[in-house]
Amino acid sequence: MLSKSSVLAIIVYIHITIYYNIVEAQNQTINIPIVTANVALVIRVDSNSDPLVIYLGKRLQNDDDYASIPDYLMNGDYTGLYSSAYTPSGSRNLLEPAIQVTHADGNPSLDLKYVRHEQSTKDQPSGVTLTSIYLQDPVYPFTVTLNYKVYYDDNIIEQWTSIQHSEGNVVRLEKYSSANLYLSSAHNYYLTHFHGDWAREMKPEQIQLTAGIKVLDTKLGTRADLFQPPSFLLSLNQPINHEEDDEDQGEILAGTLAWSGNYQFQFEIDPLRNLRLLAGINPYASNYYLPAGQEFVTPSFLFTYSLNGLGTVSRNWHRWARKFRIPQGESDRFTLLNNWEATFFSFNETVLTGLMKDGKTLGVDLFLLDDGWFGNKYPRNDDRAGLGDWQENVKKLPHGINYLTDAAQTLGIKFGIWMEPEMVNPKSELYENHLDWVIKAPNRPEYYFRNQLVLDLSNPVVQEFVYNTVDGMFTQHPMVAFIKWDCNAVIYNAFSTTNPHQSHLYVDYVRGLYTVLSRLRTKYPTVPMMLCSGGGGRVDYGALKYFTEFWPSDNTDGLERIFIQWSYSFFFPAIASCNHVTNWANQPLKFRTDVAMMGKLGYDIVVNKLNSNDLRFSQQALQIYSRLKDTIWHGDLFRLASPYRSGSNIASLMYVNDKLEHAVWFSYLTVNRYAAGTSGPIRLKGLDPTKKYRLQEINTYPGTSTSLAVNPRNLSGDFLMSFGFDPVINTQRTSVIIELNVLTNGVEVLTCFLNKISRQFLVLAYLILFL
Repeated sequence: MLSKSSVLAIIVYIHITIYYNIVEAQNQTINIPIVTANVALVIRVDSNSDPLVIYLGKRLQNDDDYASIPDYLMNGDYTGLYSSAYTPSGSRNLLEPAIQVTHADGNPSLDLKYVRHEQSTKDQPSGVTLTSIYLQDPVYPFTVTLNYKVYYDDNIIEQWTSIQHSEGNVVRLEKYSSANLYLSSAHNYYLTHFHGDWAREMKPEQIQLTAGIKVLDTKLGTRADLFQPPSFLLSLNQPINHEEDDEDQGEILAGTLAWSGNYQFQFEIDPLRNLRLLAGINPYASNYYLPAGQEFVTPSFLFTYSLNGLGTVSRNWHRWARKFRIPQGESDRFTLLNNWEATFFSFNETVLTGLMKDGKTLGVDLFLLDDGWFGNKYPRNDDRAGLGDWQENVKKLPHGINYLTDAAQTLGIKFGIWMEPEMVNPKSELYENHLDWVIKAPNRPEYYFRNQLVLDLSNPVVQEFVYNTVDGMFTQHPMVAFIKWDCNAVIYNAFSTTNPHQSHLYVDYVRGLYTVLSRLRTKYPTVPMMLCSGGGGRVDYGALKYFTEFWPSDNTDGLERIFIQWSYSFFFPAIASCNHVTNWANQPLKFRTDVAMMGKLGYDIVVNKLNSNDLRFSQQALQIYSRLKDTIWHGDLFRLASPYRSGSNIASLMYVNDKLEHAVWFSYLTVNRYAAGTSGPIRLKGLDPTKKYRLQEINTYPGTSTSLAVNPRNLSGDFLMSFGFDPVINTQRTSVIIELNVLTNGVEVLTCFLNKISRQFLVLAYLILFL
C-alpha cells in the first residue's frame, strides 16, 4: 500500500504534467468543428488556452474554412470571455457563469484551460460521434470535460459536462451547467417559451430578448414541468411568423434539457449584443459537495438548428427521438381502452371484465385499469387514502389481478395497469410504517398536493422499494403488458431524513428515479410504459429514455387538445403522444376521434353507452387507424395551417411516409362561428412533385351524405404543393381526414378507364330514362 506522501507525490506529478501541457498549448490556435450534416458548432482554443464558441449555425461545405473566422470576438482585455465555451466564476469573468465552485481550501475562484480533445465513433451507434474537450484549472487539480455527441443525419447535438477533482477535501459545486452556447450571427433574437398549468399545458409565448438576462426555470422538484417545460425555440433576426403558415422559412435553434427535475435556462444579451445561452440543473437549493475522485455528470442539453424554419427543426427532433431516445420508437404501439371515465374509483371484477368485453367489441389492443385497485386497511376509494399500499383491494378484486389478466387473455385483449410508486398518502400503511421515507420538513405542518406526499428517492432503500413495487407487478402477474406511471405531486417542505446533504435532495431524487427506471428498462426492455404526471407535468427526454409514450394533458377536450398536441409536436414525435377519445366536451364523436388520431390513439369512454352509429364509427375508426398508423407514427410531420394564427379558425397538418407514397392529412375547425372554416385551398407539403396522388376522404360518420364529402381526386404532388386543395372545413364538417396514395402507372390508367366508363354509363342511363 502506498504511503500518504507517495500518493501526494503522484498527484503533484500528474498536476505538473497537465500544467505543462497547458503551457505548451499556449501560443497555438486550435479549431474544433463539431458538425452534423447541416449544423456546425465550432470551438476555438485561443493563444491563452481558453476554449471559445466562435460559430454556431449552418455547416460550411469545407470544414477548413472555420479557421478563417476572425478573432474579433476575442479582442480586448475581457471580451473573449463572453464567448467562453464554459464560463468559470470568480476569476476574470464578468458575466453569468456556467460553473461556480468553492475549492477545498475555501477559494471561490475557478479558471479553466484547454488540455486536449478527442473525437471518436468508438462504442457509438452508426452516424454518431462523440467529441470530448478536457479542461483543467492551472492552479487546482480540478477538471471539467465538455462532451458533445453528434447525431449526424438527424442534425441533433447533445451536450453534457463531467466534473472531477483530486483536492484534499470536498469541493462545493454551486452551479454546474450542462451547456454554454454563444450566438453572434444575428441582430435580434426571439424566444418562444411554453407555459401553463394543469389542463392548460404548452401555451406558447414569443418575446424579443433584450439587454440583460431572461430566465426560464422550475423549482417544483417532481412534476417539474407543471408550469413550464424544459424546451424552447429561438428564432434569429426575425420572429416565428404564425401569420403566414410557412414553417419552411427562418433561422431557428431549438433546445431541450433531458432532465426530470428542477432546471434553468438563462438567455443573456451581452454588451456586444450577442446571445449567451446557459442550460442545466437549477442551482436553487442545490449546492453539491463533490468528494475527491468522484465524477459529477450533468444531464444532457440537446439542440438542433435550421435555416429552413420550424418544420425542419421538428422533423429533426422526431427522427432522432424515434431512432435514439424513445424505447421502440420505430416499432408498434397498443391502442387501448382506459376505465377511468367509465368508473373512476368505483368498480369491481364484474364491472372490469364487462369493460374488457367492451374493449374487445370496440377493437382496441389493450384494456388499462386505472387508479383505485389497491389498499385494504385504507382502501383507495378516493384520492385521499391508500397510495403506497400496493396490494389488491380484496373487496374490489377478491380474486386478484391475475383473475383480470386471465379474463383479458380469454377475450384476446392485453391488460395494463396504473401505478404511482413515487408517492404516498398520509392515510396509508406505508406512511405509518416508514415515515422516514417521506420528504417532509421537521417542525413544519405537512402540505399536500392532491392529498399526497413524495417518497424520498434520494434514499437507496426507497429506490429499492419503488423498484420492487413495479418489478413485483410483472413477476407476480406476468401477463401485465403495460404500465401507466403517474406522478401527481410536487415537492413541498423539501427535507430528507437520510441524505447527509440536504442540498443534494433535488438532484439525487431525479438520479434515484433514473436508477429505478434504468433497472426496470434493463429487465423489461420491450414493455410499453406511459409517462404521466397529472397530464404534462413530466415531459422531457430524460424520462423518455425509459418510457415509450407520454400523456400530454388531462384535458382531453378535442378542441383544446388540438392546441396542446400542436405545441408538443414542435419537439416530440406522434408515436409518443397519447391522445384519447373521451367525453370531456360536447363535441361530435368524429371530431374527438379525428383529433386523437393525429397521435397514438386511445379511448376513455363508456362503450356500452354508445349508440349503434357511434359504436360502428368507432370500430371503423380503429380499423382505418390500423392502416394509417405507420405513416402517422413514423412519417414526417408537416404543419400546414396553425391554430395560433390570429384570425385563424382552422388547424391543418399532415404526415408523409419516407417513400413519399402515402400521406394522411388532418384538418379541424377551431372556431365554431358563422362562416367559419376554409375559404380556399391549403397547400400541402412533403409530397413527390413528380407523382400523382389519389385523394380520398376517410373516417366519415355513418350516414354522412356523399354530397358533404370530398370527392376522390387524382392530383399531382406538384399541383397539391403549389396550388393546394380545399378540404372543405365548415360548421357542418368540423374535422376532415384525407388519405393520399401514390398512383402507379397501371393504377392511374385503370382509374382513368373506370372514370371514363362511369361517365359513359351515366350518359347511357340518361338516354334510356328520358328518351
